[in-house]
Amino acid sequence: MLADADLLAHISRLPHSRATFKQLVRELTARGDQREALERELARLAGQGELIETRSGHYVVTRSSTEYTVGRLRVHRDGYAFVISDSPNPAIQGDVFIPPDSAQKAMNGDRVLAHIARAGPDGRAEGEIVRILRRAHQTVVGEFRIRQRGNWVVPFDTRIQQWIEIPEGLEVPAKRKNVDRVGAKAIQAAGPADMDGMIVDVEIMEYAEDGENAAGRVIEILGYPDDFGVDVEIVIRKHHIPHEFPPEVIEQARAIPAAIPEEELRGRRDFRDYDIVTIDGETARDFDDAVWVDQLGNGNYALHVHIADVGHYVQPGSPIDDEARLRGTSVYFPDRAVPMLPVELSTDLCSLRPDVDRLVLSAMLELDHRGDVVGQEFTTGVIRSRHRMTYTDVHRILEGDPDLRARYAGMTGRFELMRELALILNRKRVRRGSMDFDLPEPLIEFDEFGEMTGISRSPRNIAHRIIEEFMLAANEAVAGRLESLGLPSIYRIHEQPDPKRVMDFEVIASTFGYSLGIGAIPVKRHAIMERRRDGSKFRRDITLPTEINISSRNYQKLIRQIEGKPEERILSYLMLRSLKQARYSEDNKGHFALASETYTHFTSPIRRYPDLMVHRILKQQLAGKPPRWTVAQLQSISGDSSDSERRSAEAERELVEWKKAKFMIDRVGEEFEGLIISTAKFGFFVELSELFVEGIVTIDTLPGERFNFHDNTRQIIGERTRRQFSIGDRVRVQLDRVDAVEKKLVFSLVEPEPRRTRKKKSRY
Repeated sequence: MLADADLLAHISRLPHSRATFKQLVRELTARGDQREALERELARLAGQGELIETRSGHYVVTRSSTEYTVGRLRVHRDGYAFVISDSPNPAIQGDVFIPPDSAQKAMNGDRVLAHIARAGPDGRAEGEIVRILRRAHQTVVGEFRIRQRGNWVVPFDTRIQQWIEIPEGLEVPAKRKNVDRVGAKAIQAAGPADMDGMIVDVEIMEYAEDGENAAGRVIEILGYPDDFGVDVEIVIRKHHIPHEFPPEVIEQARAIPAAIPEEELRGRRDFRDYDIVTIDGETARDFDDAVWVDQLGNGNYALHVHIADVGHYVQPGSPIDDEARLRGTSVYFPDRAVPMLPVELSTDLCSLRPDVDRLVLSAMLELDHRGDVVGQEFTTGVIRSRHRMTYTDVHRILEGDPDLRARYAGMTGRFELMRELALILNRKRVRRGSMDFDLPEPLIEFDEFGEMTGISRSPRNIAHRIIEEFMLAANEAVAGRLESLGLPSIYRIHEQPDPKRVMDFEVIASTFGYSLGIGAIPVKRHAIMERRRDGSKFRRDITLPTEINISSRNYQKLIRQIEGKPEERILSYLMLRSLKQARYSEDNKGHFALASETYTHFTSPIRRYPDLMVHRILKQQLAGKPPRWTVAQLQSISGDSSDSERRSAEAERELVEWKKAKFMIDRVGEEFEGLIISTAKFGFFVELSELFVEGIVTIDTLPGERFNFHDNTRQIIGERTRRQFSIGDRVRVQLDRVDAVEKKLVFSLVEPEPRRTRKKKSRY
């Protein structure tokens, strides 16, 4: 029997990528048990969305079809939705619009098979959901409400349109997991009558189908919406982030001995006499990388990057490993973290704390004065970190702080050497075209009671640059080593940008007088099938942008041009949006933004599962053992890890925006200076100058006249006076309200006081 990929390839080679079951039985000579196996395989591939069964026994390869698409459903709060396709469809451009009557068949995030009903001349398509391939929500977090028709849970996520009905007797969980954190009223809740308005987590027992309501049972009571810490709990459950370690994982972690056996040390390189240090943020709780730099007699630099040997403690297939793969990554919120590994490992045995022996996997590089690697070695080792340094202290040492330079007198020369090498490595990346966005990140500030006190821009200095450059160099060296040996591995890839997104950015950049310098973008004609109102089909040709001749150098040059300019923040943000998301893959496709042909993630195995897998693959090679993981296994791990990364990033971003909104509630009515950072048909978004927050000014609130959005120039223009609002304009706004549902700030424009002019007296 053929493997999945081979069976799909076989059908793809047939005319129109179509085949019937009888045809495949004949061509593959499938008889008896093989015939039944083929039937099961076709059904499974159809269930996964790889094949479409157009009618009984007739199959077409989904990615080759222009009539169907498979992807993730993104539902809008107004009821309509879009399907974000897994693979490009030559007949359409962008996502497939799903009207509300069809969108209500599924939930936001579900993986669906959609039929493309029609496509417009611009490539925009409309379709309908044919089948739900994978449900995104087994649980839903929301507000418990008591109504005359029964008890319901209103999902916190406004993109989930269906309320969840709670049958009688399933309102109160048998075991209340969060009883210690829940407010007093919640603790005393003996039945549903006490729960109105509380936030609960619900397990879905029946999904909404054929006009029937979804039904579920309450499995957790979290408390009231404004209770301290409930916001984090809501976001964790909304994004389905695993947050409680199973008992067997905790038991295994606690059973790991702290002492390192002598026989383990004998097989490792001993780096304990080196003055190795970790450099992290002030609030960091786990330290998985340590560095050391020296200058060799020939003038070259020796760089050691030591990474915690997590693979020594986490064995494949163990309870800890299974849970780590499920989580995929650690999730970092402003006031807490959800770690990938139990704290016994993440903050203790695998954390490179000072003055204790720790096992590592090390990349030792020799670099010349241009930053080129002229020699490299990888080995297992043991270190004893000298100091737990912070970015702030290293920066102050390099800036000449006398007290810190005296305190770390034996290390100041090495820190200066680190700066020297980091700048060399940075210049090397610039020469090859690597992009370097230096966008500020929000820093949420708290008092000693955990209450939010402010929002500022997270500081960045030369110490951040040192660690970034050293980690990039180690990641690239490990990736190159594994690829040169032809070993199956996981790569961190960043693909070429989508032509249409590049075109959209070029239009906006031109309004500021800039360009990526790529010239005209070639287009290609596509023949598509479209349906008439009577259901019949007809063929139509459309023109869409095709591949573009662009490299990271185009972006790099523009980044340098706008550096220090008022429009730098806006254009940098829009440039990022024109790029694809980086992801993990077993297939090395290079890293566009870094201008790197081979790149991976090796330096954070405490908090990223792909890094742990790369450690295992490298250690297998160092031990002279054959590859343990197949390409298919690595493909599955890569896909799951990419999904986990996106999920955690969305959760982190949502909570930060929620924290910002809650902080601004007390400032309703105040006026602020701001910068227009984007425009749309419904208004423009403003980022406040003094606070690192943003909000919207809706177009219907603009004073004096009617305004319209002009898509070609991305401007909002008045009909009578032709007054314009453009990206980059500075405006003064007043905070009118905080949208409690969307957690967004709503502003209105503040007009300057009109000039008072003295009326001239009449002569008569």
